[in-house]
Amino acid sequence: MSTPSRRPARALTAREAGARTWDLVVIGAGSAGLVGARTAVALGANVLLIEAHRFGGECLHTGCVPSKALIASAAAAHAARSSADLGVTSTAVDVDFAAVMRHVHSAIREIEPVDSPETLTRDGIHTLVGRARFDGPRSVVVDGERIAFRDALIAAGSAPVRTSVEGEGAIDVLTNETFWELAELPPRLLVQGGGAIGCELAQAMARLGSAVTLVHRGDRLLPKEDAAASAVVLAALRADGVDVRLGTTVSAFESTGSDDDPCPSGTATLSDGTQVAFDRALAALGRRVEAAGLGLSAAGVRLDPHGAVDVDVALRTSNPRIRAAGDVTPLPRFTHTAGMYGSVAATNAVLGLSRRADVDVVPRITFTSPEVGAVGITPDAARAQGMRVIVHSHAHLDRAIADGHTDGFTSIVVDRRGRVTGAVIVGPRAGESLAEYTVAVKTGMNVRTLATTMHAYPSYSDAGWNAVVKEAQRGLRGGVVAFGIRLLARRRRRRA
Repeated sequence: MSTPSRRPARALTAREAGARTWDLVVIGAGSAGLVGARTAVALGANVLLIEAHRFGGECLHTGCVPSKALIASAAAAHAARSSADLGVTSTAVDVDFAAVMRHVHSAIREIEPVDSPETLTRDGIHTLVGRARFDGPRSVVVDGERIAFRDALIAAGSAPVRTSVEGEGAIDVLTNETFWELAELPPRLLVQGGGAIGCELAQAMARLGSAVTLVHRGDRLLPKEDAAASAVVLAALRADGVDVRLGTTVSAFESTGSDDDPCPSGTATLSDGTQVAFDRALAALGRRVEAAGLGLSAAGVRLDPHGAVDVDVALRTSNPRIRAAGDVTPLPRFTHTAGMYGSVAATNAVLGLSRRADVDVVPRITFTSPEVGAVGITPDAARAQGMRVIVHSHAHLDRAIADGHTDGFTSIVVDRRGRVTGAVIVGPRAGESLAEYTVAVKTGMNVRTLATTMHAYPSYSDAGWNAVVKEAQRGLRGGVVAFGIRLLARRRRRRA
């Protein structure tokens, strides 16, 4: 690694960037690239961060931030309509969708400066706007200029999976990237896909006033989550008016709008033969890597069978001088994993280490109402392996009863040695309660440690505590511990 430059970091032209050899070139200024670049600079490296489009990536502009802002507005509308059981009745709820979208874009603008080139420059990171392409194992080309590096980090992200349905060319099918350009609330919205993005946006738009139909090819929503959690979310979406069609796909689109309508309404024919009329359609079918144009073959970087950049446990590609992190890899695709893996990759590159990326303890949250938070082994998989699953229904949770949100539950997975190996929480702010169990799974914490740790009352975290207390008490009723308790009790009676 070279001695840190005394010249202050700044935004560069491609020619200026090509005048030197960089310790680390980072391709992509999303979560993985931003954290990777900041980590490398903190370790004393000369870093060039290259971004082709917008600094901040998918999470800031079209993912986490706008979707959570939309969900907040939808939750407010829902609360205004549905609080009669709490003694609060609203005679009318007026949703100004244009104002909702102003709130969404305001949230983006508020956060955006943190990831701007100006802030990155102050952090000591040189930036370059342009599309990078490898032309060899130790260099990239941007705007015709060759830029040499000692190490590189590919953090180029992913793109939405698009539909391939007959007639879609006549329909302006939205993705999670173009959805935020909506200016008016669609009276009828068709959503393809029952994963996290599809469920979140379908429920939010229904609460804001759209008549939403959600079409999902699987037999249950959120197929990567526990079946019990999926069932609660399905019931919640249907209660909010979402017409959920499971085991079904869209076979064809037909436009029913005028030829001069830039966003024509249409009819979708489903695989079961039924038809659904819509004003706008959203494809929420996941995301995939688009590696074309990166010049990976010239760099000696291999792809896996699914088209993602293949990496080892230390995030090295087949070129030992190039690492990859974030959505461009096959590893878990979340903003928090992208950031963590970006830091690991940059540390390994700059210091020549082989730190492993943790792919076993990955917390995840689906921001429906109720939320689904999960970490570690799922209850379904745990039962198949003979592990214990302790479940505490929120119907018996004081805080949930007081709030009127009793449809959730907390499940804790415990192995044969009494260690916490997984958790699922379904309820309000489940993601906030999940942190405790992420630490427990990471450290191999015993349920007795959780049970003997005081928890504040009344809270939703109380559900998990009640569950582990019961498990700890069960352990006291048998074996050596039970014998010891009986012996102490006998001695106490003798003293009396």
